[in-house]
Amino acid sequence: MNYVTFGGVAIGLCLLIHQVVTWWPGRKPLTKDPIKHLSRLLPWLASWCYGALTTLGVGGLVGLVSSSVLGISNWLGDVALVWGVGGHGGQLAAAKTFVPLSAQGLAVVLILTVGFVAAVAKASGERSAVLKRGAWCGICLATSAGVAGFAAVPLATAANWLGGQVYGAL
Repeated sequence: MNYVTFGGVAIGLCLLIHQVVTWWPGRKPLTKDPIKHLSRLLPWLASWCYGALTTLGVGGLVGLVSSSVLGISNWLGDVALVWGVGGHGGQLAAAKTFVPLSAQGLAVVLILTVGFVAAVAKASGERSAVLKRGAWCGICLATSAGVAGFAAVPLATAANWLGGQVYGAL
């Protein structure tokens, strides 16, 4: 299992705040056409879900990349906490339990990986960056002990169910 520190959670929350602030259209435009503005969040949200799934017991190359991103984020966040605001780094902020992915759930993550790589390759400029930041945020927050960590439980359950439905029918 991947463990996240307070620094890693801070990085994830910074990515989340960045996305919300850059997305925010203002109260008036949001109330006038909420579907249009909320739909602009869907690519980021989908990549967040993908990033969260990659931290839940995924091995191989996908797990190595996810673990590396989380490790670097933990280190960067801990450095920022110590040198930026005088805090303490290295403290675990991980959830005590999580739902691991089944073999079928791992197959779903493999399929999602192909889709994610294709979407990033097809997207250009800011759209590609939004997808990457969403996955990075998901990796940082999925195993946290907060609300985002609890979101990983239904994601893993859904991936396991979907994999069971697809591979159970074969």
